[in-house]
Amino acid sequence: MARHERLSTLLDLLAKREKLDVEEVAAELNVSAATIRRDLDHLAEQQLLTRTHGGAVANDLAYDLPLRYKTARHAPEKQRISAAAAALVSNGMVVGLNGGTTTAGVARALAMRADLADAPGLTIVTNALNIAHELAVRPNMKIVVTGGVARPQSFELSGPLATLVLSQLSLDLLFLGVDALHPAAGAFACHEGEADINRLMVNNAARVVAVADSSKLGRRAFARICDISDVHEVVTDSDADPDVTAALKAAGIPVQIA
Repeated sequence: MARHERLSTLLDLLAKREKLDVEEVAAELNVSAATIRRDLDHLAEQQLLTRTHGGAVANDLAYDLPLRYKTARHAPEKQRISAAAAALVSNGMVVGLNGGTTTAGVARALAMRADLADAPGLTIVTNALNIAHELAVRPNMKIVVTGGVARPQSFELSGPLATLVLSQLSLDLLFLGVDALHPAAGAFACHEGEADINRLMVNNAARVVAVADSSKLGRRAFARICDISDVHEVVTDSDADPDVTAALKAAGIPVQIA
């Protein structure tokens, strides 16, 4: 297991158990106790957990993994989802991208489409600093950043400044990254501020495509973004629960399996 995958796994385990024992986790992950101690020390330096004698305990940040640790999770699935989603874009569109690893993948897939290099190009509206940074060097794309207060876990901007900008804009197509998508309850985010901004993006978009790997489907999270009826299409991967995809289709929402 690569180190970044191990760090992500440790944070996942900590979120579930609230405390970790070095010897137990080392045995579970089949690595040395010294390796786990170094990993926990590294995460403690970034204030993602609190070290204890023989292990670690969760702190307030542990429930929401920073984007850099989420990137490696379900990576092949997210790449396929991103490529399928990017294929839905036509030249000249105004495309919205909220924050998240899958929407960042969509941004990269759009940047690699040679057919979008010709005028008039695309206008990208995003509240994600990492997406704006990655696309800013693309001369065929006009990048509009919402402004607002940045969250270090997701690089998303939220708050009144983001609301002010988004309220003046109209999107042809929004790629909506979610923390959970339920066929009855709707789309969710873990943070209420991000949910507010994402909801405004949904309201201002002519078409909303939720991009979510199979681990997000059939679940709920803390803050609801929108009703499921506000989502026009879902792009997910082949591991998606057939019952959940059937429920989405029964609600009139096409599901594309990437």
